Amino acid sequence: MTMVWHSGGCHCGAVRFEVEAPREITVQECNCSLCRMTGFQHLIVPKSRFRLLAGQELLTEYTFNTRTAKHLFCRICGIKSFYVPRSNPDGFSVNLRCVDPSGFDHVGIEAFDGQNWEQNGADLAHLSREP
Repeated sequence: MTMVWHSGGCHCGAVRFEVEAPREITVQECNCSLCRMTGFQHLIVPKSRFRLLAGQELLTEYTFNTRTAKHLFCRICGIKSFYVPRSNPDGFSVNLRCVDPSGFDHVGIEAFDGQNWEQNGADLAHLSREP
């Protein structure tokens, strides 16, 4: 599987990042309260496959419940392009909707039952492990 760097960012363009992923991917669409409200589509990768290029100083953090997940938002436009998920504290979850779409040949979407987190959260842990 050939890996390539895909670029992306927030709505106003102040926060820019790159994520390394293949051209054919599967992302998770979660039904938890936060993801459902924001339409977040999860592309979860190890930390080594994520680079923040610009906007570090413009990120603000939101945590709740166990405070393990670090939700990061652009202070200018309010978009959460990526965050450190509770299921994968050793990686990043990038919102596919914030990645420039031209670099993908195929995107599959699978449902993830985040409403029942305690039963399903561990199902995502493998996604941030190094190959």
